[in-house]
Amino acid sequence: MVLDKLANADRYVCMHPLFAQAFKFLQETDLATITTGVHEIEGKILFAIVSEAAGVTKDKYKLEVHRKYIDIQYVISGTDHMGWKDLALCDEPNDPYNEEREAAFFPDKTENWFDVPAGSFTIFYPDDAHAAMVTGERIVRKVVLKIAVEA
Repeated sequence: MVLDKLANADRYVCMHPLFAQAFKFLQETDLATITTGVHEIEGKILFAIVSEAAGVTKDKYKLEVHRKYIDIQYVISGTDHMGWKDLALCDEPNDPYNEEREAAFFPDKTENWFDVPAGSFTIFYPDDAHAAMVTGERIVRKVVLKIAVEA
């Protein structure tokens, strides 16, 4: 798991062949006006999901993991409160992996919480159980870049 500012994105391009293109999208797109929804960048191996919504409260969050995609979650406006737990320490999922939604959900709780302010991003790999949008009533505008693990 990584937490940093977009200004430092160059530090991470070596971590995956598609990260340079993903960060270029974040740096060159007018994220304040881009429409919500799915935006194809490089077919199914790199795409963006833009959302603007209120999150859930801490009593309702679920830790999730993905198998096929790495998430780069960039906050455009607001502050996203996120949680993290090492997948190796999680119990069995109470909502097992589903190929269509590309996620599994866990009953585990985490003690690892952090705020991701506007202009910052996280990177979650398939072994990073994470909970995003644990913001209660606050509106957060963000983009989640989905990067295929195997490009």
